Amino acid sequence: MSAPVNPSNLRPASGNGGPRPVVLVVEDDEPMRQMIAAVLESLEATVLVSKDVQHAMEIIEKQEVAVVLTDLRMPHADGIEILNFSRMRNPLTQVVLITGYATVESAVDALKNGAFDYLRKPFEPADLRRQISNALQYFLLNRENLGLRDFSPISSNDDLVGTSPSINAVNRLIDIAAPYDSCVLITGESGTGKEIVSRRIHALSERKNSPFLAVNCAAIPENLIESELFGFQRGAFTGADHAKIGLFEAAAGGTLFFDEINNTSLSFQAKLLRVLQDGMFFRVGETKPRYVDVRLLAASNKPLKDMVDDGSFRMDLYYRLKLIEITIPPLRERVSDIPLLVNYFITRHSARLKKPVKGITTKALNLLVHHDWPGNGRELENVIQRMIIFTATDLLDVDVVPLELSGVKEPRTRTSDDVWPQSLEEVEMIVITKTLQKNNGNRALTAEILGIDKSTLWRKIKQYKIE
Repeated sequence: MSAPVNPSNLRPASGNGGPRPVVLVVEDDEPMRQMIAAVLESLEATVLVSKDVQHAMEIIEKQEVAVVLTDLRMPHADGIEILNFSRMRNPLTQVVLITGYATVESAVDALKNGAFDYLRKPFEPADLRRQISNALQYFLLNRENLGLRDFSPISSNDDLVGTSPSINAVNRLIDIAAPYDSCVLITGESGTGKEIVSRRIHALSERKNSPFLAVNCAAIPENLIESELFGFQRGAFTGADHAKIGLFEAAAGGTLFFDEINNTSLSFQAKLLRVLQDGMFFRVGETKPRYVDVRLLAASNKPLKDMVDDGSFRMDLYYRLKLIEITIPPLRERVSDIPLLVNYFITRHSARLKKPVKGITTKALNLLVHHDWPGNGRELENVIQRMIIFTATDLLDVDVVPLELSGVKEPRTRTSDDVWPQSLEEVEMIVITKTLQKNNGNRALTAEILGIDKSTLWRKIKQYKIE
């Protein structure tokens, strides 16, 4: 391009030009241009506006543009020219077209050539904002995914993976708690990484060169937990033909981690409180007290305060444990960490499974990002391992994403209230309708999820008269 950018034709409409993604609005009609810029001000993006194609191309050539919103028909050039130019300069750039009724067919053709989606005049401001927001999210996800393929966040097996504010807050609490010998109560849903936090605390403490032992209280029967933890003397009970030290003695000088401590009985809680108070305990069948120096970390996947209120957990033990409390957020509250975790698990398990997988496609990653993950990081890790096992390529793609994550549910048991489709066409119509509903009518994202091109989706919508 030969002519310099004219400030009168191109100006920031919002944002400060920092690291925020750029949205470029190309519209020859001044009132429409100003209205669009005003609507998009609330987005986390820097909005630039241009009145003609020539100046828009100069901007696309000089900087990374995340989303281009352009009118399909303008004097001297059209939106298709901008679409082709922007995709040539940066394949990650998402282009949304504004079209009138007479040019809908051209807009559909543009979808075949890589446009993200289109808006038909007249459109509601909320629809405009939602469409550009979706395009921004897809751009950022695509860029992050490509960048992560060459980046391994693994520094040790005991690190929390993530850069979200909530995980950064957890890491700060770990750093604060680690140097002290006090108890730490670690709370969070199952699969969030409570044992990882406990191991990290131990690794950063002065006890790091002494044993770390983890105990799953829910996995030990009630009649055995006392002998497992405190040990027993020979002859203490039938079958005790030799003395055995318990986990407290085995962890002497180090750290003992009690996972799911909410599953212990009130009787055991009383004995545990004694150990915390003065380090004293009795082996089963022994009358002579023993003393041990152990740091105790505990975790619960249920609110212990509620258990204190209903009498199933001792209040004095609860307050003794929660001198420092660290709560790990569920995965659905730190969605920005999912791409990092996905690539972490790919790096970790592809070598172990002897599969040369180097990353994941953006289409597949998009499905993972939009899942709720009730099983949190443990569920995500299991899904990635399964995808690695089933893939036949070096990139995990939508063909190995489990059905429950793809928007197409596995068949369930039929009840009298069910109305089952009778033909393949009915099945197809139901799947397209439900996927569109789940994505708030976003046809481009729906096509990505279903693994079809946008023109095919448009044809199916017309065929089945889907609203």
